[in-house]
Amino acid sequence: MNNLCADIGYNSLTKFGEQLCGDHIDIVERESDDSRIIVLADGLGSGVKANILSTLTARIISTMMSEGMRIEECVKTVAATLPVCKVRGVAYSTFTILRLVASDEAEIIEYDNPPVILIRNGKNCELPRIEQNIEGKTIYSSHIKLCENDIFIAMSDGCIHAGVGMELNFGWERRDIIQFMETFYDVGFTAKTLNTILLDECSRLYGGKPGDDTTALTVRIRRREPMNLLIGPPSNRDDCDKMMSLFFSKAGKHIVCGGTTSTIAAKFLGKPLIPHLDFVDPDVPPTAEIEGVDLVTEGVITFNKVLQYAKDYIKDNESYTEWGYKKDGASQIARMLFEEATDINFFVGRAANPAHQNPALPISFNIKMQLVDELAEALRSMGKRIKVSYF
Repeated sequence: MNNLCADIGYNSLTKFGEQLCGDHIDIVERESDDSRIIVLADGLGSGVKANILSTLTARIISTMMSEGMRIEECVKTVAATLPVCKVRGVAYSTFTILRLVASDEAEIIEYDNPPVILIRNGKNCELPRIEQNIEGKTIYSSHIKLCENDIFIAMSDGCIHAGVGMELNFGWERRDIIQFMETFYDVGFTAKTLNTILLDECSRLYGGKPGDDTTALTVRIRRREPMNLLIGPPSNRDDCDKMMSLFFSKAGKHIVCGGTTSTIAAKFLGKPLIPHLDFVDPDVPPTAEIEGVDLVTEGVITFNKVLQYAKDYIKDNESYTEWGYKKDGASQIARMLFEEATDINFFVGRAANPAHQNPALPISFNIKMQLVDELAEALRSMGKRIKVSYF
């Protein structure tokens, strides 16, 4: 068992003038062999019909493969299930399948989508592809052992069509996409950020009006990184030492949120709590410093800001230019949880803070537990392993 995991990011641009995207991505985890099955499907045409075709294709393939069925059976089922277009006389959705087994090996199956890109050691690495014919369709399959920092990029043909007749004569060709993405290999961006960079460039080439549904999926193989976050004192004061002992015994970086909580942590470590008085962001309280703690911040206001960033990160990641570079407490937590961490342990104290019951305050502070639950769920949707312990 290695110490690697798959960081996954994906998003789509909808064809200009359409309400629904004709591309769809499904991800299914299979516990029996610790595998993930990722399907990117591109429905024929655009709009509602394409959306139905791609959604059905992705759902059928991911469900069947998660049950251990062979790709031949999946393709036959898709061919027999999808409705036929009366105008074109065909009904299909192209697809790309990535099956990651225990973050150790990958199986890649492709039908009519642009070939998957693998960037290894900063350079393009062509996959060994085996061709087979299933139900009259040419399917390509590849098997490869995974290495740390491998980056896989799957896409619909909207990516390679970007800029046709506008910025570029023949679209954004695959070799140009490879060259563009190779420049970001050593920066250390997450899969989500890399994917956002790719789609932003597609949007620019389209002049902000995509001529086709455009979807990209990025997978980055990385080493597991634990992270620990403590917020709120325990409901029973006698549990302070127990809570702190468990928190600081965990491997990885340690984040402490909240004034009372940081005071308890400083006392437990026998180190002074040094507040910072400068407001880097007027909407986020200043941070503090304790020797032995990686980051000390205010509690609920900062936590609520992190939750806002997390929701945007999952959606379209537009706020990355804020939290990606700023030095306030919320931005620092966001970078540590979204970009660095793969396994996050929350230590949550249930003690009620009387100051948080003031109805005149801009945020309803009596929902601390709800904030924790929502952030934990958002992080799970990013592919993080989350454990929440209450005291």
